[in-house]
Amino acid sequence: MGEEQGREEERPAHRVTIEAFEMAAYQVRNRDFALFLRATGHPSPPNWGQSHFDDPEFPVVSVSWFEAQKYCEWLTNSAGRPYRLPTEAEWERAARGGQEAWLYPWGNDEPQARADYRERWGGEVAGPLPVGRGRPNPFGIYDLCENVHEWCADWFQMDYYAQSPEHNPTGPASGERRASRGGSWRHHIKVSRVAARSSIPPAFQYADYGFRVVREHR
Repeated sequence: MGEEQGREEERPAHRVTIEAFEMAAYQVRNRDFALFLRATGHPSPPNWGQSHFDDPEFPVVSVSWFEAQKYCEWLTNSAGRPYRLPTEAEWERAARGGQEAWLYPWGNDEPQARADYRERWGGEVAGPLPVGRGRPNPFGIYDLCENVHEWCADWFQMDYYAQSPEHNPTGPASGERRASRGGSWRHHIKVSRVAARSSIPPAFQYADYGFRVVREHR
């Protein structure tokens, strides 16, 4: 976990072990979140229904960390199995796809050098793209490190890796910002490295922030 040649918050690179889990192949889509809104009467996110954000297959955006948590609670009650946000360690484990030396979900090639990057991101992108349009990583998971930032369960701490436990790290006990992972349509370079970390306060609702869910492995 982490990257010695990366940014300060990605160091030191260190080894952790985590319990088996299952991660959703796709970021939560508008059509998924619509079921939650209808069932609970929860207010729609700020960008709901707006052009560039309203395709049912787009990832839902402008969802705060608290709203992502509420979605997981609703899904847990609806499905009869516990769903939640991934920890940073789980997210990075999934993004690496079993290839610990890779910088990106596909390997070490720079994103701009890839043909599908030019196809997907070469034009003027004013919002996210439908989920699952690119190729999955070796674990069969789509859009890791791209499309929208994804909320994680952890509080964010810049130097957490220096004190992270070796088994099932879940982040610091408290903080002001929640951790997030992945790239964003809003950035000049649309894809992040698997070790790249980001964070914002949990109440913020940004148009390039979404999430995906995990559950315990049976």
